[in-house]
Amino acid sequence: MQHYLAFDLGAESGRAILGTLNEGVLSLEDLHRFPNIPVRIFSALYWDTLRLWHEIQEGLRVAGRERKLELTGIGIDTWGVDFGLVGADGALVDNPRHYRDARNNGMMEKTFAAVPREEIFAHTGLQFMQFNTLYQLYALKLAGSPALETAKTLLMMPDLLNYWMTGVARSDVTIASTSQFYNPAAKRWSTELFDKLGLPSSILPPIIQPGTLLGPLLPWVAEPAGLAPSTPVFVTAGHDTAAAVAAVPAEGENWCYISSGTWSLLGVELDEPIINDQCHALTLTNEIGVEGKVRLLKNIAGLWLLQESRKAWALQGEEYDYATLARLAEAAKPFTAVIDPDAFLEPGSMPERIAEYCRRTSQPVPGTVGETCRTVLESLALRYREVLESVEKLQGRRIHVIHLVGGGSRNTVLNQFVANATAREVLAGPSEATAIGNILVQAIGSGKIKNLSEARQVVRRSFEIQRFIPRPSEEWDRAYERFRMRPKS
Repeated sequence: MQHYLAFDLGAESGRAILGTLNEGVLSLEDLHRFPNIPVRIFSALYWDTLRLWHEIQEGLRVAGRERKLELTGIGIDTWGVDFGLVGADGALVDNPRHYRDARNNGMMEKTFAAVPREEIFAHTGLQFMQFNTLYQLYALKLAGSPALETAKTLLMMPDLLNYWMTGVARSDVTIASTSQFYNPAAKRWSTELFDKLGLPSSILPPIIQPGTLLGPLLPWVAEPAGLAPSTPVFVTAGHDTAAAVAAVPAEGENWCYISSGTWSLLGVELDEPIINDQCHALTLTNEIGVEGKVRLLKNIAGLWLLQESRKAWALQGEEYDYATLARLAEAAKPFTAVIDPDAFLEPGSMPERIAEYCRRTSQPVPGTVGETCRTVLESLALRYREVLESVEKLQGRRIHVIHLVGGGSRNTVLNQFVANATAREVLAGPSEATAIGNILVQAIGSGKIKNLSEARQVVRRSFEIQRFIPRPSEEWDRAYERFRMRPKS
């Protein structure tokens, strides 16, 4: 029996999850959960990074001092693109910004003025999004940031937290590949882009693979937590989507995944990247997964719309949990309006912004909480169909099964909408795919599991998967035609 501790940090919350692997079956237990609330200072939006580090130490303490566990491994995964800059003394030279920070607005266009868009894509094969690390760094460059000038090392968020645990500064390839300055074909940093933008490539750390033993806990981290100083820390799949995809319980071929949470990531797993004009035109992205697999995917603004709507209603004194919102959506009038989920990337006043979008596009405005939620869920399902068709077009083959994993897999209304909209079978679960993938990559690193294929066998043995049979209809097809004609964000 082996015990692994997974720290899984998402855009809304974080958790320390204990994974116990016993005779090929994995069980999970929550040890510690905590909110991940960004902090605004003037116009800037920051992650509360030191609070997150405090919560990680608390999770370690629960494992060591309260539960008196001997851990076979520890691993951290987080969201992508964001980073910390570390000085020569090992300290942060600035607090990490949130990817939704307003300083990113307009930065892609300024970057393209220095390096053409097509050249950036040829190097990286990555989807263009204004918060990608490349544009955040160029914003620092244009602002004459003293933090960038004094930084010795750039560490993506999971790499930064690993550094604080072990004192070893390395970059996991899965998180590096979200930056838009990693070359998935050459398997290295795209230092050519740094040179052309006047960015210091000296700050880029060595890249290592998921499952690599990073080192033991530093004594000053291990002792307060009651853990042995020899407790190993593994570089897991540091990007949460890469971890979630590692836990997809798939077999064979002709399947795709949707990692459903704050963001929805829809894609397929390939052996090599696809970097060509068609991929660029379809705005698909090539990110790296476990065992060198390529995640050809599209980022979609997922359940963020419901999360922000729920906050807005709470400010008005109306508290809803997600299960209630799903029931209200299921009971609401269908196909009131269709919206582009990717038009709602910034926080605040989500129901009002959805209503304004509908007015601006000459559609009926959702009149109830249920209708707003149903509009969001139907539009997400239609967006999945659109992206799925683009992935099929690029590959030249049809996908037969959709594996929907992550927290969103618990939303049975959305799952059925996805099956109906795409006319594909949906297999939903596990909901804790990110933590599961984190743990299983640690197990591969420790030699307790052979490879990714065996890890997915463990998932199939250990967790229940729900099946949703498609019920396509002319109404869904008509809604899809309306969706395809929408104003693009």
